[in-house]
This record gives sequence, C-alpha cells and structure tokens, in this order.
Amino acid sequence: MSPSLRTAVIEAGLAAGLDRLGVTTAAPFPETRLAMMGQIESGRSGRLGFTFKDPELATDVTASLPWATHLVVGIRSYLPESGSAPIRAGHGRIARFAVEDPYRPLRQGLEAAASILLAAGHRAEILIDDDRLVDRAAAVRSGLGWWGKSTVVITPGLGPWFVIGSIATDAALEVDAPMVRSCGTCEACLPACPTGALVAPGVLDTRRCLAAIAQSPGLIPRHWRASLGDRLYGCDDCLDACPPGFRILAAATDERGSVGLGWILTAADRTLVDRFSHFYLPGRSARILRRNALVAMGNDRGQEFVAPVSLHVGHPDWLLRAHAVWALARLGGNSVVPVLRDQLRHERHPDVRGEIETELAAL
Repeated sequence: MSPSLRTAVIEAGLAAGLDRLGVTTAAPFPETRLAMMGQIESGRSGRLGFTFKDPELATDVTASLPWATHLVVGIRSYLPESGSAPIRAGHGRIARFAVEDPYRPLRQGLEAAASILLAAGHRAEILIDDDRLVDRAAAVRSGLGWWGKSTVVITPGLGPWFVIGSIATDAALEVDAPMVRSCGTCEACLPACPTGALVAPGVLDTRRCLAAIAQSPGLIPRHWRASLGDRLYGCDDCLDACPPGFRILAAATDERGSVGLGWILTAADRTLVDRFSHFYLPGRSARILRRNALVAMGNDRGQEFVAPVSLHVGHPDWLLRAHAVWALARLGGNSVVPVLRDQLRHERHPDVRGEIETELAAL
C-alpha cells in the first residue's frame, strides 16, 4: 500500500472542491443487493430504473470493471450555493440539488483525484450517477457517512445535502473504516414526508415519493397531484427535517429554484431541455416539465392560469390534455363545464376521456 499516493489523491480532490473523500475496497455489497431485491419484490421500487434495473451489477463494481480493487469515494455539497426557493404564487419550486447541475463540480473534483492515480500508472474510472454502482453504499463503507432513516446518506456538518461519486481503481490504497454513527432515536424525516413514502425507518416506497413521481413518465396518479403542490421537480421535505443538515441549510438564504409556471408552458421545447439539461426527463422531453407545471397551476388556483390551461385542454399531446383537464377543473370550477363537455365530444384518447368524465361528475 502507498500512503503517500492515498494522501496525494485525497488532497487533489479536496483542492478541486470536494468536501470529503474516503477509500474502500471494490468488494460487493451483498446487504445492499438483498435490500434492493426486497424493494423490487415488494413493488416499492415502483417504476425506478437506474440501479434497480440490475441489482447484481449495481452492487458489484467488479462485474463491469473486473480490474478494480478499490473505490475512492467523494462527496460535494450543493448547499448553501443552491439556496432555498420561496413559495411564490404563480411559481414552481425546484429541489435544491437540481437548481444547478450538482454533478459538474463533483466530476471536476473526482477528475483531479483520478489524475493522480493515472499519473502513478494505475487505472481509474469515474462513476457518477452510474447504474454500475450504488454510490450510497460505497459512501457508507468508505466512512463518509451513515445510512439515514430517510434512505439517504448523512454526514456530520453537511447532513444529507450532498451528491456522491466514486473512482474505481486498481491502486492498493489504505481503506477507511465505516463511520460509527447513526440517526439514533431521531425519526424526524418520516412524518415530514407529505405522502408517507417513508413507510418505515430506512424503507422508501418510491410509488409514493413525490421526487420520483415528478420525473416518472405518463400520468401522475390523481391521488398524488394535490400533494405535489408547487413542486416542479424534486422534493426536499425529508431532507429539510434532518437535524444534522440544519446548520448548512440555515446558510442557504439566497432565493433560488423558483420558476414561473407560465414560462414553462410557453417556452420552446429546446429552451426547456437546454435550460434543465441536468434534469432526468424521460425521453429528454419537455412534456414532463409542462405536465408538472399544469399540476402546479391547478394547485396554485391563480386565475391568470385559466386561459393558458384552457388552451392546453386541446393540446396535441394527450398527456398535457389530461393534466390540463384536472387543472382547469380546479381553476374554474363550474364555469369550465362547457369547455370540458366540448372537449369530450371529440376526445379519442381513453385516459383523457376518463379525466374529463371524472371532473364533470364531480363539478
């Protein structure tokens, strides 16, 4: 083992902006694999893909990188820079991690650390938001934090407000011991979830998670639309409630992450996709943002949205028509019955017809 190489790698990552780094082996994560399989078998993984597509692959980095012996894991906080979005009429909120791309500075830090390994003649491959590695498991085993009851990793001083990336390498580096910390008796995150998605400590039902719902394709289930409130992308509620993150959260005073809902409906598709290129949008389609904006408008109840939402009742995209129907019924009440009846006369998509019939029956 080379303590001087390890020191140089860590110092390079810190100098390039990472908050902390740790080292662990590239051995499999069998307990994580079993937990993931349990989520899949119970249905709690919902429509999530990513690492859930192949838990065997995601929990054994040597399955894709057989030469890897160690992982250098780095974390970088996106607070306080990403600020806090205020609740503002006519606006939608973006979760703090997505205000700007949090992975760009993380990658820069890992690239600096990896360059030291490469210069020393070792192999090094960066894994960020990659389905070949459950990065949270790597962070815990490398001593950077502990598994929180919210299912995210928590570290002292930063709480849960950071992103994680790793470098797979064949360098024989001294490893760190896992952190001897836990949430203890604290369960503040569980009641903070607006939909009860944290069904038990450390167990997330993604079918109920607003962050997952907001980036899923297709119809947003009717029973979760009101819970979305003004959220356009992501949800911070369980993180907001985490005491280890209070100090850094208190410093996030800049008002960022608030977007005009009207602009989301009127901006060109390319403008939206480019502006929010770091969002996970199924099919890289702006329709997902417009769908979320329509739901937020219905929850907002602002009368300035009646006209644009009415236009979307006849939109060429059936997904937008369906959510516009729901929103319009909340914005206009009985006054929109003629609009909905007219649309029903020539509507052919079964999901949109179902939305219209449901709203007409309720008005």
